[in-house]
This record gives sequence, C-alpha cells and structure tokens, in this order.
Amino acid sequence: MNVFIRPFHLFVPLCFSLASQHAAGADWTYHGAHGPTHWGMLGSELCAQGAQQSPIDVELKKVHPLRGSASDLNISYGATSLDVVNNGHSIQANVGEGETVTFKGREYRLVQFHFHTPSEHRIEHVSYPMEMHLVNQGPDGRLLVIGLMVKEGQNNRELAALWKHLPEREGQAVTMRAKDAPDLGSLLPAASHHVFYKGSLTTPPCTEGVQWVLFEQPIELSKAQIRKIRQLFPDNHRPAQPLNEREVDED
Repeated sequence: MNVFIRPFHLFVPLCFSLASQHAAGADWTYHGAHGPTHWGMLGSELCAQGAQQSPIDVELKKVHPLRGSASDLNISYGATSLDVVNNGHSIQANVGEGETVTFKGREYRLVQFHFHTPSEHRIEHVSYPMEMHLVNQGPDGRLLVIGLMVKEGQNNRELAALWKHLPEREGQAVTMRAKDAPDLGSLLPAASHHVFYKGSLTTPPCTEGVQWVLFEQPIELSKAQIRKIRQLFPDNHRPAQPLNEREVDED
C-alpha cells in the first residue's frame, strides 16, 4: 500500500461551507469555556437559538412510518480515494468523486466522513462508543448526513487499512488511493431500518436544514479500533438537543 503523508497546510480541502469542521467559530472546542454550551457565544448563534438542532435522542416508540417506499433511499457507495485529515476536532476523510445518495428523488454526493466518540445521537436513550457521519451534498448545497452508530465487537476489516494510517497530529494529512481505501458500501449494514429527521450540523455554525438518515443497526469495531480513536479524541461529541416540534420518521 502506498500512503502519502503531508502537512495539512499543503492540502486544499473541499470548499463547501456548511459541512466543514472549521466552518465557523474560532477556537471552539468540546470542553470548558469554548465547549458546546458556549458555542452560541462564539459567533455561532444558531448553536444556542436554533429550533432544529442535532443530535437528538431517538425514541423509537414515537417515530412515524415514513410516507413512501424503501426505494426513496438509494445509497451508491464503493471505494474511492481519500484525503484523511486530523483537523483538531476529528479524523475527517475527504472523498473523491463518484459516491452518491438519492433520497426522495434528490441526489447528493458524498464529500467527507468523520468520527465522534462517544456517539452524538442516542437511540432509546442509549449512547454508543462511537458514531460515524457521512456528509453528502446536493448541487444546491443542501446536505444529507448518514449516521452510523458503532458498537464494540469484531475487528472491522473495511476500516482496518485506514486505521493503520490515522494521522495522529493536528494538521497532518494522509492520502489513500481507491484500491487501498475502505469500501463504504460494504461498511453499511446490509439490512437496517432507518430514522429520518430534519436537523443541523453538530459543530459550529450548527447550520439547520440538514436531512439526517440514521441507521438503527450499528456497525462493529473492535475494542482496539475504538481505543485508537479515543486516544486521539477522548470526547468529541455534542450532547443531544431538544426535539421541539419536529417529526421523526422510520422506514
């Protein structure tokens, strides 16, 4: 495997303002005076004032059956080249061309994925050790984010090669060719119900209007794989936000 490591300042990131981990809020963190409860005072007012914020605690007994058919959601992921960056908030993999999601007739292109520990969303009040977010963007800039809960279990073979080369220092970037990168289609649970709701980015600027798709069936990573992420980011999750009057659907 050929893996190329370079400083982050030489990497030109994908330019889409809504999904960037550095989209707004200078010096925001996950702890202390610049942590989630203070994001609204750091130039990202929606983080404190928004009525459709993410993540949420999903209560399955309160969800509504999705109006439509299973074909409303079509995910076409495979293996593609990656630029993997330690951006100081998470490990983020910027994705090459060709991976798409179609939901209710609207197509989105996968632009990046990243990880949170512990999980940001809760299912029936239960938090998972990790959560993976796959951020997709439409031609009009609208976002659809797929959330995968991660439980401790077997070693995840699809992510094994990536895990060997996680950039450990902030600003470090690693390039992976498609033949060495994870097959994201194989990573997704083969059979799972999905939860759908309208929310926001879970980092500043907490922009709303994001379509969320949560897989109810978690994926598995080994204890060692989870520990490796936690060594880099011991806690990089935003707590659950009020649901308010939003409807949560399930297929």
